[in-house]
Amino acid sequence: MLQTLWHFLSSFLPRAICQGPADEKEDEARNTTPLPGPGEKGPKMLGKTQDRGTDPTERRPTILLVVGPAEHFPKKIVKAGDKDLDGQLDFEEFVHYLQDHEKKLRLVFKSLDKKNDGRIDAQEIVQSLRDLGVKISEQQAEKILKSMDKNGTMTIDWNEWRDYHLLHPVENIPEIILYWKHSTIFDVGENLTVPDEFTVEERQTGMWWRHLVAGGGAGAVSRTCTAPLDRLKVLMQVHASRSNNMCIIGGFTQMIREGGPRSLWRGNGINVLKIAPESAIKFMAYEQIKRFIGTDQEMLRIHERLLAGSLAGAIAQSSIYPMEVLKTRMALRKTGQYSGMLDCAKNILTKEGMSAFYKGYIPNMLGIIPYAGIDLAVYETLKNTWLQRYAVNSADPGVFVLLACGTISSTCGQLASYPLALVRTRMQAQASVEGAPEVTMRGLFKHILKTEGAFGLYRGLAPNFMKVIPAVSISYVVYENLKMTLGVDSR
Repeated sequence: MLQTLWHFLSSFLPRAICQGPADEKEDEARNTTPLPGPGEKGPKMLGKTQDRGTDPTERRPTILLVVGPAEHFPKKIVKAGDKDLDGQLDFEEFVHYLQDHEKKLRLVFKSLDKKNDGRIDAQEIVQSLRDLGVKISEQQAEKILKSMDKNGTMTIDWNEWRDYHLLHPVENIPEIILYWKHSTIFDVGENLTVPDEFTVEERQTGMWWRHLVAGGGAGAVSRTCTAPLDRLKVLMQVHASRSNNMCIIGGFTQMIREGGPRSLWRGNGINVLKIAPESAIKFMAYEQIKRFIGTDQEMLRIHERLLAGSLAGAIAQSSIYPMEVLKTRMALRKTGQYSGMLDCAKNILTKEGMSAFYKGYIPNMLGIIPYAGIDLAVYETLKNTWLQRYAVNSADPGVFVLLACGTISSTCGQLASYPLALVRTRMQAQASVEGAPEVTMRGLFKHILKTEGAFGLYRGLAPNFMKVIPAVSISYVVYENLKMTLGVDSR
């Protein structure tokens, strides 16, 4: 059994997997340690001894595996490798951990190796950390090198890099996080996304608030540019039916005829204004929820992100939900109906009461989990597929791959939560539609399915999807320019 495991491991880890300190006597002791018996308990050491008849000066590959109770491993390794969540790390789980971890380590090594010479020097470490927003001197970089450099060359080759990092979970590697962060700068006008996570360096250097400001500015510009499509979506959600089959061209023509070209941007002002308070509340709530979860990892795993992000989104949406209702009413208003946002809010409060500002609240809350969950799951799937098939020389996927992953995952999330969004909008607009009865969420679902069929739950989907690609592209371009203005180093 032990020899089978060795051959299995050596098939994808042909060289040394894990070595201790570079001490000749320790290495010799490891290479001559006898294999333990199958009945022995406690930690065991598996060693590939030198074959007789070969050159005695030749260095043979050595593998050190610790097998036993989970408490013998660092907790982070157990957490990263424990697939069946039984609190134990068995052989198969440890093998999978090593395989996945070494692949990601190689991607990071290639990304740090700016000169493509197979070695990392002090200047490359300085430049890589500078790209992460951390400035260090070359002397400090040399100290980092010394901790990994075994042969005194003041450079790190692949073997030294792997041996040093192999038993450190991949969540601690900032390069992977930097390149593949699922960033909310890909703004599509939705409010259900999971917030960004920031590294320790970004929080300590104050880069986090610059990212938030740049992201907010990018969202404001992208929403303004795509506001006509967003208003058309709201009109189709509320007014379109089998008897009133509103098309895209007809909808634009109707809006311009009723209020002129400026009417295409009705409701955009408050849609932009709510970006700042929502982002701030969501970010603060997310950070607090991360602490309650009690994780000791810098970056959360996907299911932890979904939980924390959904709760943070619910808190943020609850705080700014009256602005959501105002945005819908402003988008549906007729020319001269209200003089502005304050007049609209006063009118709603006087005629309908405070409860009107929370119409559609339940379907909006229910839409957070399917949107965020599918968005994250699709993004992770696309990311992992790209890494497995195309990541050869670098962990950096490039702008196009990031934009494509963000666009597709967001589109899938919207598709899953769209019926709830439509019901929410109709409930928000009930009092503004003449003759519209007061109905509950369940009653509205039944009414739509009975009168329009399942297709009725997707009214306005076409203009909603039409705005995704331009919104993502515009927000990315504006975000990169604002980052440079605010002094945030781009990767």
